[in-house]
Amino acid sequence: MGHPPRIPVWLRWEQNVIYFVTICVANRKPVLANDTAFSAFNTAVAKLQEWTVLAAILMPDHLHAIVSPKDREIKVGNFSGALKRWIRQELGASWKWQPGSFDRLLRSGESLREKWLYVQENPVRAGFVKQWREWPYRIGLDGENNCRATASVADYLDGKRSACPTTAKKRTSKPSLHSVQPRL
Repeated sequence: MGHPPRIPVWLRWEQNVIYFVTICVANRKPVLANDTAFSAFNTAVAKLQEWTVLAAILMPDHLHAIVSPKDREIKVGNFSGALKRWIRQELGASWKWQPGSFDRLLRSGESLREKWLYVQENPVRAGFVKQWREWPYRIGLDGENNCRATASVADYLDGKRSACPTTAKKRTSKPSLHSVQPRL
């Protein structure tokens, strides 16, 4: 059975095309919230030529990303397919991703702000940390251009586009494996 046709991007020509993308691990296997997977994710993001990653977060069994294509006609499936393939290759993973991904075209700055807040609060809602800044497996959510994302969400909210090198910043301390356990 084929997929229904995608709705074309009907945004003003000067408006940035921004997608909110969720990609899940098959059977919701908790394999992403660790240093090795985060490093593989950053390596995959650095390979992206046609996409700007504004913000992203790795949860144990899924990831959220807020991304913008450099050409508004590029299909969002190209982003999710490449990211999935590169992460699995980097990890030599035996696990698989769920087919496809969930994506939503964000139509306004207000919608971007809502998704940005949703993404950054995800580990808090899941009970992994008390404050979102404690979650180590995130890029671009600091409100600053922290050079792990390829651009700042704040710049897109303000209508500016600024680039940042895609090399990952090294953390000075490793989080404990217990840091991904829910609070009780």
